[in-house]
Amino acid sequence: MDDASDLGLFGPGSTTWRVHGEPVLWVAGVRSLFLQALHPRAIAGVVQNSSYKVEPWGRLMRTADYVGTVMFGTTAQARAAGRRIRGVHARMRAVDRHTGQTYRIDEPELLRWVHVTEVESFVSTARRAGLELSDADVDGYYTEQRRAAALVGLDPASVPGTAAEVAAYYRRMRPELSLTREALDTLFFLMAPPLPWHLGLTPARLVYTGLAATAFSLQPGWARRIYGMLGLPTTDLSASVSVRALRLTMRALPDRFLHGPIYRDAMARAAAATV
Repeated sequence: MDDASDLGLFGPGSTTWRVHGEPVLWVAGVRSLFLQALHPRAIAGVVQNSSYKVEPWGRLMRTADYVGTVMFGTTAQARAAGRRIRGVHARMRAVDRHTGQTYRIDEPELLRWVHVTEVESFVSTARRAGLELSDADVDGYYTEQRRAAALVGLDPASVPGTAAEVAAYYRRMRPELSLTREALDTLFFLMAPPLPWHLGLTPARLVYTGLAATAFSLQPGWARRIYGMLGLPTTDLSASVSVRALRLTMRALPDRFLHGPIYRDAMARAAAATV
C-alpha cells in the first residue's frame, strides 16, 4: 500500500484516533508510570536498564514518539517501531533483588502489565477529562489496542480486550503489587524531576508539580493506597475536575502547539482519502 493512502493500524473511524487526538493524554502517560512502578519486577527492570534519571525528558519524548507512531503512523512505520522496541527489549535483563534470579525484560507478564496500565490510563483519563465515550467505545478501544500489544511481542488473545477484562486483570495483579524502594524512588522522581531549559527555578516547577499530583490522583484508589495515600472518592472527584479543566485550557491553544508532525501527517492522509 502507498504510504500516502495508508491510514495505519487504526484510522479515522477508530476510537483510538478519538482518544489519542487528546493532548491532555500526556497526563495519562505520567499516571501510567506511577501504576507501572508498583510491579516490583517491572520497575526493577526499568531502574536496572534505563538512564531515565539522567535524561528524563529525552526518554519521555522517545516514548511519546513511539506511541504517536503506533497510533497515527502508517502501517509500515508502526511495524518498524515495534521491531525496534522488540529488539531493544530482547537484549535487556534484570535481577530480582529478593531471589537473585535474572529475568528478561520482555517476559509476557511484564509486557502485559506495561501495556494494560498504559492503555487503561489513556482511555480512563480521556473520559474523565470530558471526552464523550460510551461503554461500547471503551471496550472498542481496548480491543483495538490489542494491535499495539502485538507490536511489542504479546499474543493479542492474552491481552484484556474489554473494560471488564481490564478490571479482572487488575484484581488478579493486585496481590503481586507492592511499594518497593524502587517504586518509592520513582514516585519522588516523577513528582520533582529536573526540568529542561533551566525552568527548575521558575513558576514552571509549580505548574509541573500540580500536574504530576493530578496524574497521581487519577490512579485507582487501590493504587494510591499501596503508595500509602488515601483512596478517597473526594480525591477522585478533585482529580477529575482538575483534568477536565486542563483539557478545556489546552483546547483553547492553537493546534500547532498541541499536535506533532506524526499526528498532522495522519490527518493529512485521512483528509486526502476522503477526496
